Amino acid sequence: MPDLLIELFSEEIPARMQARAREDLKSLVTNGLVEAGLTYAGAGAFSTPRRLVLAVEGLTAESRAVREERKGPATSAPAQAIDGFLRSTGLTLDQLERRADKKGETFYAVVEKPGRAAAGIVAEVLEHVIRSFPWPKSMRWGQGSLRWVRPLQSILCLLTDEGGAEVVPLTVDGIVAGDTTEGHRLMAPGRFAVTSFDDYAAKLKRARVVLDTAEREAAIWQGAQNLAFAAGMEVVEDKGLLAEVAGLVEWPVPLMGRIGEDFLRLPPEVLQTSMREHQKFFSCRNPKTGRIEGFVTVANIDTPDHGATILKGNQKVLSARLSDARFFWENDLRVAQAGMGEWLEGLKAVTFHAKLGSQAERVERIAALAREIAPMVRADAGLAERAARVAKADLRSAMVGEFPELQGLMGMYYAREAGMPEAVALAARDHYSPLGPSDAVPSEPVSVAVALADKIDTLTGFWAIDEKPTGSKDPYALRRAALGVIRLVVGNGVRGQLFTDLMVMRNAAWPHFRKQWDSFLTQRENVYTPALHHFAYTNPKENFTSLLELVRQENTRLSEEVRSGYAAIEELVGASCADLLAFLHDRLKVSLRDQGIRPDIIDACLAMPGNDDLTLLVKRATALSATLKTEDGANLLQGYKRAANILSQAEAKDGVEYSYGADIKFAETDEERALFAALDKAEAAITPAMAAEDFATAMTAMAALRQPIDAFFTAVQVNSDNPIIRRNRLNLLSRIRTICSGVADLNQVDG
Repeated sequence: MPDLLIELFSEEIPARMQARAREDLKSLVTNGLVEAGLTYAGAGAFSTPRRLVLAVEGLTAESRAVREERKGPATSAPAQAIDGFLRSTGLTLDQLERRADKKGETFYAVVEKPGRAAAGIVAEVLEHVIRSFPWPKSMRWGQGSLRWVRPLQSILCLLTDEGGAEVVPLTVDGIVAGDTTEGHRLMAPGRFAVTSFDDYAAKLKRARVVLDTAEREAAIWQGAQNLAFAAGMEVVEDKGLLAEVAGLVEWPVPLMGRIGEDFLRLPPEVLQTSMREHQKFFSCRNPKTGRIEGFVTVANIDTPDHGATILKGNQKVLSARLSDARFFWENDLRVAQAGMGEWLEGLKAVTFHAKLGSQAERVERIAALAREIAPMVRADAGLAERAARVAKADLRSAMVGEFPELQGLMGMYYAREAGMPEAVALAARDHYSPLGPSDAVPSEPVSVAVALADKIDTLTGFWAIDEKPTGSKDPYALRRAALGVIRLVVGNGVRGQLFTDLMVMRNAAWPHFRKQWDSFLTQRENVYTPALHHFAYTNPKENFTSLLELVRQENTRLSEEVRSGYAAIEELVGASCADLLAFLHDRLKVSLRDQGIRPDIIDACLAMPGNDDLTLLVKRATALSATLKTEDGANLLQGYKRAANILSQAEAKDGVEYSYGADIKFAETDEERALFAALDKAEAAITPAMAAEDFATAMTAMAALRQPIDAFFTAVQVNSDNPIIRRNRLNLLSRIRTICSGVADLNQVDG
């Protein structure tokens, strides 16, 4: 069985596209081969800045012969139908078979496709893949029609077996496939032939090309750590930068340099961001001071002077870049030390959203909301409002204008420079958090208050203008904002008053509906005021009494319309907030499902009162999920459902509710008496546990009911002929239903 080697050699492929491109090459080629009737044992894809490579092992030498039978029209069908069937099969009428069936005689086509050699199939598949490759951006050059990310220079396509290597005959826009490739552009120029993948990888290594991306990443990271250690420093980990740099070089050579003393006063994040974004440098930190004092750059070539010339040039460019950063920093400090008033005023000119106003208007809303939330998260209301007012001031700073990813973080530095309390500075840094599932959740109370206010304002605002996420589209990252609210609430144990009666969300939503309310009032005023003025000027004074009566009537009418309009706006606010709470519940389901909690368990907890208390909701769901994973918990659920079903049927039949009066003196069996005792014991443990919201203890006590409930249903007939005994047993089942329904609505749990 031959092995297949493909290399598509081009000018430099952007680093950000390489990972996706090699996976696309692998899937498109292997899927195409399989669809054409070939099988293979394994495949691996590789990439360097100048090549995409695919190695397929154990490819079958030819596709299997295929015999296909296709049923056609009846022999008595119109000629047009028969001609259409002939065209679809490629056969002639005398090649069709006639077979009898229940409805008469029918044409059948037997199409036999002989096996094809692998080389022909590979050529067809690869040409199709090259011509239709899904690059995010591609270009056309020369006279041909081929589009590629950068000019495609050569194609290597080999089938290798025991008999040797065979070049697959393939030509794409004048590029003829062959068995040669190139090594490093500068250290090993010129083409060389290969015979197999092992030969290819070995010769590339000798030609100063490391084929495997993971190997290049490991070499870069290890080299950078060694250089930093020798200089008494440590490399700041940056996996994204590591992957990008590995896509920029074929022969990685780490080199270390020092940052000029003039720039060491810049915040370390500024140094790190500037070097990463502009130079693709790794930052090196002094572990004793925490300052960024050095960098590691990765060259693509070995040099006789061991990189000294490269480092000299890099440091010259770096000095220019860091000079810009220092200029931004020093100018920003001047504004910050003056109280940031210039930036706060400038926020009026920054549009947050066309329908939601400027950033300054948004800051006012967030500040009011942060003051309202502060007592609920044990934060100082004044500090929370103050932090909210300055948290977004850095959006107008020169540093954030140059490096938007530093927003919030620079706000912390500027708040400190302005002499503000540390809680305010930390809130400016943390109010965007958490941004993703791996981002830390703020825990400082003022930070929590401002972060919640920021996200709730975002959610209520876009709900008010009906810009909700739809399907996979979420242009304003509202799902992320909702998950941020959930993580802030649950992670800090924020209790139910945050969402009780939806008051916080209603207060956050009201400013967004205020414009509709103001428009309503203005419209009414524009209608009635001119009419009253016209009446006053066009009527004689002796009709003054009539004028007063008209004014009274119109004022009464206006008041009624105003009340009606206010009620309509209030209804809109309530509906919007209720829909937003449902959205938060949906996001919570996603979050808990990722933690292994089933959706039906979450629905059972959502059915309980107080489901706007997200912290309480999570505690319920976690305890119920853990209990149902045990054998006792699963069996208890069955016992509960059996009791609830019998009870519901009896209540529906008798037209009464069986919820009072179960008395042990009417018990006839030991199992019945044992259930009374077990329920008494469980209630004694469950009642204080539920009062303390210790749902785990409550569920453990409920699970202990599994055995006595099973024994009761095994030994006792609930619907006794004796009406007193029957009623007593139904009331006993009611106790089971009441006790087991304390944590969640178990009727909604599957099983």
